[in-house]
Amino acid sequence: MDQVVGGTGSVQVATPEIQKICDEVKPQVEQKTGKKFRVFVAKSFTTQVVAGTNYFIKVDVGGNDYVHLRVFKPLPHAGHKLQLHGVQTRKKVNESVGYF
Repeated sequence: MDQVVGGTGSVQVATPEIQKICDEVKPQVEQKTGKKFRVFVAKSFTTQVVAGTNYFIKVDVGGNDYVHLRVFKPLPHAGHKLQLHGVQTRKKVNESVGYF
């Protein structure tokens, strides 16, 4: 993965690990947006390495609608859970996910 220090890497197809992250933060996303999502499928992502990792994830929520998530995963020694740091709603399939 090509990545500039502090910058984001290239956009990649979502993996099972990325879907697991989405599944874990889904209740927080629903609370923040005030919506319940029947469909919540990770499609693509990019990362930013900081004191841990920021994940920027494009998620299909059904009906040609997408949300972009910013999820922070602390370094293992920090022992903290995933943290939802941002949600962008009303995204479309052709909108690239990136830093926000």
